[in-house]
Amino acid sequence: MTSVIGTWRLVRAIARDGNGNALPAPYGGYPTGRVVLGADGRMMAVTCDGRREIPDGGKREYSSYCGNHSFDGKQLVTRVDAASDPSRIGSDQVRDVRFEDGLMVLRPPARTYGGPVEQRELYWEKIADV
Repeated sequence: MTSVIGTWRLVRAIARDGNGNALPAPYGGYPTGRVVLGADGRMMAVTCDGRREIPDGGKREYSSYCGNHSFDGKQLVTRVDAASDPSRIGSDQVRDVRFEDGLMVLRPPARTYGGPVEQRELYWEKIADV
C-alpha cells in the first residue's frame, strides 16, 4: 500500500457529469491547494481558484477543513472538526484514493458545486514527506 502521509500540492482538477462527459475545469482551470496528512492521524486541506482575477459576476471557489484521518488503502476518511463550511463540522469526508503516474488522485462523492451534479477528481503531487 502506498502511503498518503506527507504534504501534497494540487496540480490538476477535473469534473464530469453523471454521464461521464467532461465539464469545465474546477477552480476556474487554475486549481491551487495543499493537503497535509500527518503520521499522527491529523490532516488539513485547502483548495481554491488560483486565478489572480475573477471575471465579473464570478465567484472564487474556496474550501478548507481539518480533522483526524484514517486510510485503509482505498479510502481516506476525515472526521472534520473545523471547516470553512460549518455544515461539514462533525461529518466524515470520504475520498476514494488511487495513485496514477506518481500522483495521488482523490475522488470525493458526486455533488453539486453551485450547478449540476459533478464527479470531481483532484490530482496531488507529493512535495514533502511531512
